[in-house]
Amino acid sequence: MDSTRRPLVLALVGRINPADIPLLCARLHAEADAERGDGPDEVVCDAARLTVADLAAVEAVARLRLTARRLGRNLTLQNAGPDLLTLLHLAGLT
Repeated sequence: MDSTRRPLVLALVGRINPADIPLLCARLHAEADAERGDGPDEVVCDAARLTVADLAAVEAVARLRLTARRLGRNLTLQNAGPDLLTLLHLAGLT
């Protein structure tokens, strides 16, 4: 992999509802497919604009991580607030 490639970035914005999670995963899948072969191996899930850290947000991160792994990519969570990090830790997802 070329070290100058920028990671694929997927932002979590606002409050995540359970119905949003399959859409986020589909978006990740579509963007990864669009960059297949020459795209980055890293996916960044940016939580800077997430307004509510709740179980739906935890499920979104977990499902996005699983989707990324199924696509042969690594997912890194960035800009997560302390509430989301605490919930992820309690759920055993850190």
